[in-house]
Amino acid sequence: MGKVTGFLEIDRHDRKYAPVAERLKNFNEFVIPLTEKETRDQAARCMNCGIPYCHGTGSVAPGTPGCPVNNQIPDFNDLVYQGNWQEASRNLHSTNNFPEFTGRICPAPCEASCTLNIDDNPVTIKTIECAIVDRAWENGWLKPEVAAERTGKKIAVVGSGPAGLACAQQLARAGHEVHVFEKFAKAGGLLRYGIPDFKMEKGIIDRRIGQMEAEGVTFHYGVHVGSGGADPRKLVEEYDAVALTGGAEAPRDLLIPGRELDGIHFAMDFLPQQNRRVSSEPLGGAREILAGGKHVVVIGGGDTGSDCIGTSFRQGAKSVTQLEIMPAPPERENKGLTWPNWPLKMRTSSSQAEGARREYAVLTQKFSGTEGKVAKLHGVQVDDKFKPVAGTEFELDAQLVLLAMGFVHPVHEGLLKTLGVELDPRGNVRATTDDFQTSLSKVFSAGDMRRGQSLVVWAIREGRLCARAIDNFLMGSTNLPR
Repeated sequence: MGKVTGFLEIDRHDRKYAPVAERLKNFNEFVIPLTEKETRDQAARCMNCGIPYCHGTGSVAPGTPGCPVNNQIPDFNDLVYQGNWQEASRNLHSTNNFPEFTGRICPAPCEASCTLNIDDNPVTIKTIECAIVDRAWENGWLKPEVAAERTGKKIAVVGSGPAGLACAQQLARAGHEVHVFEKFAKAGGLLRYGIPDFKMEKGIIDRRIGQMEAEGVTFHYGVHVGSGGADPRKLVEEYDAVALTGGAEAPRDLLIPGRELDGIHFAMDFLPQQNRRVSSEPLGGAREILAGGKHVVVIGGGDTGSDCIGTSFRQGAKSVTQLEIMPAPPERENKGLTWPNWPLKMRTSSSQAEGARREYAVLTQKFSGTEGKVAKLHGVQVDDKFKPVAGTEFELDAQLVLLAMGFVHPVHEGLLKTLGVELDPRGNVRATTDDFQTSLSKVFSAGDMRRGQSLVVWAIREGRLCARAIDNFLMGSTNLPR
């Protein structure tokens, strides 16, 4: 513990954002890093608690407090305070393959479970994590970790999102030959084609892919396994193990009158287009979806909805309104009831703060329009049982409606039906966290395809654990860390 009284002497001070008017001019990241002294001061606030809930519980159960990948947070805080950045990077990477991803887009359950959060002043863990890994890249400390010996085993990883990337990197470092199959032109999954560039620029993914290629991972792009690409049954025949690490890509729809009108789209039809524009990647013949000059309505109050807001404003939307069927959460949580677990409370994302109107306890009843194009959204307020409240009906101008209501399960057509793997009652691939094995021999699954839609940090956790399970399956034992 670097400074015993640090939490008493130093106030919480976190990264700031560039002004709204400035950041809306482009799709660049706009978070302003702390200086080295400021970061070390913030690290000095860590109390090195007797029970550091920020670590996480070590389980893979949702809703548990702290960091899903079990980052050794007090340890790297102390190392940063002491100025030992290289050792802090080594410590951080011992539990997290991609801290530059989580340091930008993780909601930081570690901070919610920090002891200092009891009075709303947690250690700026996410900011410190990001500073460590960014400094490591800048100083050339993150070299490829090439296995000293090869095992002769060959593994196929289907999907290159964070779960697939973490799984592939760990297996390659164990000495296996790893092939990653990705249906799109570049690796990253939702990191690349869902997360807007203003939250995470894609060069950050590219440099990590370069490291993985140097470690021996082979990427096969434009291969949609099970849907006109490679036959998944042949992968099972030709490889010693197959890991299914795709996403939960079947979106929740809103089947109400007027849904067929032009101008109503799923969020994940809208967001990837802008990411492709930024990276000068072709849209693949899809019709352009643009928010410029339109009144935009986003249905869904989560992170994907926020990403739609920020993207719409940068495209020049006239207005953006976000609708949520749930009631407005409390401004503050009851610490005695919630800490150290993730609390339900009012949060405002950077995109929402850019000028979006937010409405809660709203049910969308129908859409209307002219000449086949959406023009109005018709809604009503609902009570605590989601029943319409008489007399609260309203209309909104809406030339573009984006459905961001989450995902129900992975897409079943193609890969999963061809293989015939068993599904759980929610429609996800059935596999336990004991061994991540599906109902088919040699076939494993991790990430959103197994657990349902979740966070990037959970995907990394599952990818690491799945790699450990595969290594143990192939070799009879494993030295890969959890």
